[in-house]
Amino acid sequence: MSSDLPDTTAPERKTLVDLLADNRAEILGLLDGLTEEEARRSLVPSLTTLLGLVKHAAFAEQVWFHVTLTGRTRAEVGVPSDIDDSFRLAPDDTIASISDNFRRVCQESDRVAFDHDLDDTGTHHRFGPVSLRWMYVHMIEELARHAGHGDILREQVVAAREG
Repeated sequence: MSSDLPDTTAPERKTLVDLLADNRAEILGLLDGLTEEEARRSLVPSLTTLLGLVKHAAFAEQVWFHVTLTGRTRAEVGVPSDIDDSFRLAPDDTIASISDNFRRVCQESDRVAFDHDLDDTGTHHRFGPVSLRWMYVHMIEELARHAGHGDILREQVVAAREG
């Protein structure tokens, strides 16, 4: 079996961790080779930009792993209470700063999750008790969805550059 193929018979935890890692890589890959202007370019009426998607992905990691799983508050973790703010770019946000933050947040998420079993629960402000297993599945689907949004935006950005 080639090392670049997924382990499709891995135990549940490894499968969840690996699929989340794959989707995290897809999110970061959205910014590969882009200029700062391209990463910030607004192509849809919402706040969604390629750089904003990566910023939002860090927010989602923090909400689920750093807040829900640990029982800390959003204020303690330093994430906004309004989801729209997770897409808003500050003037000093750059590809490097947002990417570095995402990597750091993901490392912390992994560290926090490592200390818990899949059946351990945290309390979400809307859903109530949620298991770590559910958090993994939710983050996999959330990042996959946003990577898909980003693929479309990136296709438009690259086409405009080449067109």
